[in-house]
Amino acid sequence: MADARASTTPLIEKRSIDYIPEAERHGRLFSQFTLWMGANLQITAIVTGALAVVLGGDVFWSLIGLLVGQLIGGGVMALHAAQGPKLGLPQMISSRVQFGVYGAAIPIVLVCLMYLGFTATGTVLSGQALGQLFGVSDSTGILIFASVIVLVTVLGYRVIHFIGRVASVIGVIAFVYLFSRLMSQTDVGALLQIRHFSWSSFLLAVSLAASWQIAFGPYVADYSRYLPSNTSSVKTFLAAGAGSVIGAQVAMILGVFAAAMSNGQFAGHEVAYIVGLSGTGATAALLYFSIAFGKVTISTLNSYGSFMCIATIISGFRGRLEVTRLQRLVFVLAIVGTATLIALLGQHSFLGAFKSFILFLLAFFTPWSAINLVDYYCITRERYDVPALADPNGRYGRWNLLGISVYVFGVLVQLPFISTKFYTGPLVAALGDVDISWIIGLVLPAALYYLCAKKWHGTVPDHLILPTEQGAIPTTNGLAAQA
Repeated sequence: MADARASTTPLIEKRSIDYIPEAERHGRLFSQFTLWMGANLQITAIVTGALAVVLGGDVFWSLIGLLVGQLIGGGVMALHAAQGPKLGLPQMISSRVQFGVYGAAIPIVLVCLMYLGFTATGTVLSGQALGQLFGVSDSTGILIFASVIVLVTVLGYRVIHFIGRVASVIGVIAFVYLFSRLMSQTDVGALLQIRHFSWSSFLLAVSLAASWQIAFGPYVADYSRYLPSNTSSVKTFLAAGAGSVIGAQVAMILGVFAAAMSNGQFAGHEVAYIVGLSGTGATAALLYFSIAFGKVTISTLNSYGSFMCIATIISGFRGRLEVTRLQRLVFVLAIVGTATLIALLGQHSFLGAFKSFILFLLAFFTPWSAINLVDYYCITRERYDVPALADPNGRYGRWNLLGISVYVFGVLVQLPFISTKFYTGPLVAALGDVDISWIIGLVLPAALYYLCAKKWHGTVPDHLILPTEQGAIPTTNGLAAQA
């Protein structure tokens, strides 16, 4: 049935932030695995893993720290993914339950900034690859890549999943080849024998991987919401989480070994160094292509997510929003254009800025993630009133002071523990320069929101209420029954 629906679905997505009716649901869980593997088997993940070594860690403990971070952050990310089939909504729309119809704009604005940053940094690396591939400047490569992203983003959901499947295949082939070349040039055993454990380097590796995964949380459900509503939440969790964790860890392992054997040549020449492991000629050209193509998936996800967030903000204040294809094109051009401008201006100081950027982001997204997950799984237990999410005068109101207050607390409580170029908290030095802010930002807001929501949460419907079935979907033991 799902395949039959997919075959009749138009190539250009017609919906934006709308609820996806059951008659339009399609797709398979395996597409979640391939999408997120393809999104992670790419050059920015390699650079992220390399940072663990570039910034002082040894190979052995960097690999362990990155894996720990992948599992923690990937678990958080996958819990968000499991919401998609049940609600049929973009991720940030559901935040109106915790923040109010207007109040949800607070974290959404920050999510948009995240998307711009990641799109821009990915565009820098893709521009380097295309510049080498076509023999043009990096700036010209950036502009070529931006044009491709605009096209794929405008086409929407089905094309994004197709690109994800292709990117997974290309990525696996490219990474197997690069690993074989790397292993032939490196004494892996000797590198693994160097073990100088330090909490600061270990937790840096954990934080790099965890932040990488948690940053997917605000939009991961956008790509699972078309799955049939009776799709198993556990299987959705495993498909999206496994694809993301495996893809990211493989890429970051390659980055760790590449940085360890580079003798300081990696920073500032990331793409050229990675491709240089394979030699020159046709092989190098194919690897430059695979790097650029691998970035298409994640950069499109970021651009598509930005479009969804902007539409969500506008619809919150203006009511129901019908987005035409022309409006979608205008939104996407503005988003990608802004990210491209940032990439062009910042392409020569990429690595250090990227590290600071992704770590600083944690302060704003871990509290949101904690609140959303605790509310969905522990308080409302999937029992959302979907029509009320578009009504400022409805069940969820304009501003939810409980959710907003806990969110602000979650951001502020991290400040003493943050260590970035943007800001360093007063307790960082006392902890040996270890940044534990993201742990604080997950645990304390989650606990506080749970305790407060159990006492002061607004009314929770008896069952999941959908736009097309006002009062349908009976519950079993408090959970929305699978149709």
